[in-house]
Amino acid sequence: MANAHVIENLSRVVTCGAGGPLIGPAMRELGVRTGDPCVAVRDGRVAFVGARRDLPADYSNASRVDGKGRVLTPGLVDCHTHPAFVRARAEEFAMRLAGASYEEIAAQGGGILSSTRAVRGSDDTTLTAQTTRNLLRLRKHGVFVAEGKSGYGLNLKDELRQLHAIKAAGEQADMHTVRTCLAAHSLPAEFRGDDGKRAQYLRLVIDEILPAAARNGLAQRADVFCEQGVFTEGETRAVAQAAERLGLQVTIHAEQLHLTGGAAVAAQVGAVSADHLEFIDDAGARAMADAGTCAVLLPGSTYVLKMDRWADGRRLIDMGLCVALATDFNPGSSPVANPAFVMNLAVMHCGFTPEEALAAFTVNAARALRLPAGEYGAITAGSRAAFALWDVDHEREIAYYAGSNLCEGLSCPGWRS
Repeated sequence: MANAHVIENLSRVVTCGAGGPLIGPAMRELGVRTGDPCVAVRDGRVAFVGARRDLPADYSNASRVDGKGRVLTPGLVDCHTHPAFVRARAEEFAMRLAGASYEEIAAQGGGILSSTRAVRGSDDTTLTAQTTRNLLRLRKHGVFVAEGKSGYGLNLKDELRQLHAIKAAGEQADMHTVRTCLAAHSLPAEFRGDDGKRAQYLRLVIDEILPAAARNGLAQRADVFCEQGVFTEGETRAVAQAAERLGLQVTIHAEQLHLTGGAAVAAQVGAVSADHLEFIDDAGARAMADAGTCAVLLPGSTYVLKMDRWADGRRLIDMGLCVALATDFNPGSSPVANPAFVMNLAVMHCGFTPEEALAAFTVNAARALRLPAGEYGAITAGSRAAFALWDVDHEREIAYYAGSNLCEGLSCPGWRS
């Protein structure tokens, strides 16, 4: 059979359900297949999942892929990353180790503005090459779908350059990218100093940057950093509403460093997700649950920023939210490209079980990006043939081996078609 493949010699196949999000207790029910399971693929899509003895005869001549007795899961979905940067910020890492806070580093010209200067000073070739390098770091850890944000350009030209770089880098890294315009990431230096300049930048975002990003599908989403000292609830709402008028999905950085009301705003504007949520209260969580807004937790940044307060994943799961995890991979607050390490942090500090952590990085992360149900984050009939093959005996060991890369990514030809 042409364009057909059978992945066999597997110990376990973790299907992560039938493609819909896993909510509450269902996050622990991952649909695991044992007893000599195999997966048949045709034309880049899963056609069969089950015991090898039940494999349809049509696949008798299909090419074979040796699973080496390992555990197969869906390819991971990283639903919150900032990959379009051109230089590390290890000097800020040293400053944090010496006791400086996120806000203190930013006040000294570090943080987002440091990455902005580097992006603006780069040429297109360098920006795309570095973005590809960053996506490949995720790919090596089993990520096949990555949401990628701009937000280090903070002007029309360089925000669009970042989005173009993410698109090109995804193609070069053999990854599916979902691109998010995060022009409302911070006030650029040239617009700081008075309220008039601040309002001028917001008009630039709303009237010029977002429309250009939405044009021809360069970005599918828009994001706003709702936080003390960044953008207010009212400003966040204005940007979100402008994005929705343009047909962009909305996500919001919310409740990371303080309780700001960002989660409630996310629910009010129909955002697909609110991300971070270390300081979310019950009212904000209930509003998100009622609105169907996903909670994306990013414990990698909590860890790197040496914060005392971790997002309470247990509470959010038990309240019935769709809860996802992501790396928040970026050069400042989360230079973490290993989802398995993030799963470990979620288990150790955020109240997840290992099974819930895997669900949060697959089917639920796909939901947070509003990807077509069943295409990504699951192994089911019709899903994309993108898998993570793990050198473990049980899927709970993915979160157990903290910091280790035990993943061998596996895709079949045509999986992105």
